[in-house]
Amino acid sequence: MLSCGAGGKGTWGALGSELAEEELDGAIDSNDPNYDEANPENREYKIKVINLDRSNEELQKQISSLVAEYFDHGDTHETYLSLEELQVSTRAHLVVVSAVELAMEHKPSHREMTSVLLADLYGHLLFEPHYAKGYDTLIKNLNELVLDTPEAPTILGNFIARSIADDCIPPKFLQGYKGKVDCEHAVVTLARSDSLLSMRHGLVRLDNVWGVGGGTRPVKYLVKQMVLLLEEFLSSSDIAEATRCLQELEVPHFHHELVYEAIVMAIEKMDTRTSSMMCELLDSMHRAIIITPTQMRAGFLRVSIQNNTGN
Repeated sequence: MLSCGAGGKGTWGALGSELAEEELDGAIDSNDPNYDEANPENREYKIKVINLDRSNEELQKQISSLVAEYFDHGDTHETYLSLEELQVSTRAHLVVVSAVELAMEHKPSHREMTSVLLADLYGHLLFEPHYAKGYDTLIKNLNELVLDTPEAPTILGNFIARSIADDCIPPKFLQGYKGKVDCEHAVVTLARSDSLLSMRHGLVRLDNVWGVGGGTRPVKYLVKQMVLLLEEFLSSSDIAEATRCLQELEVPHFHHELVYEAIVMAIEKMDTRTSSMMCELLDSMHRAIIITPTQMRAGFLRVSIQNNTGN
């Protein structure tokens, strides 16, 4: 999970650069327990010069390099810290642009990693306007993107829909383009996003939009998918569809979450219909051994523990 406020230490140097000093040995503050009273000058610094007067192209190359490294180590927190050091400031939307453009050239698993990264950066380095501006830039660049990646319109449509499902941008983002797009590639992108979001259980299935199992997804997103699945089940009453959606998440070790959320939802709604439907759904999944007895017990146990502790 990402942490906020990881701003670097340093002072402004010459115009266009920032000198970020990171103390490596010794302490400056005499109140610091590590302060060396005998040798107060015994300290070293690592000085990192960051050129802030960069062109968008130069900045995108730096961002792309960090995203490529992320594809190797898979640590979104480490990537966040590295991106923050770039001091992207008002050009944070280029993180979205660079990451998606790079992902277009890679395999589905890397596109999934990119979607996870973009979602994890929300509220830390990126905010709604950055996603909106980034995707708008990509939409406008489609004529160039298709030269290297013919399927770019569809891929971009997947990314936009996934970001909407991950609550990075609202659905109204798509509505803003209605009747205002002439580019055929942009039309394909917007239609693709709209189609993915409109299909039954769309928000749940978007977790698997790249054909990669949900086992690598952060827990908070899997929890959201379980809740969405149950809410849509209450609307449709379709047990078979809910079962398929659960199986498509490919997280049998996390099925206890569905049990837990189903019970909590029944308790909170306090109506006979919800309780009856949740019992019917869990019973069906239990009989079909979709949810194992171990996972079923774990879900009920979590509710019991929560009630006993009052949390």
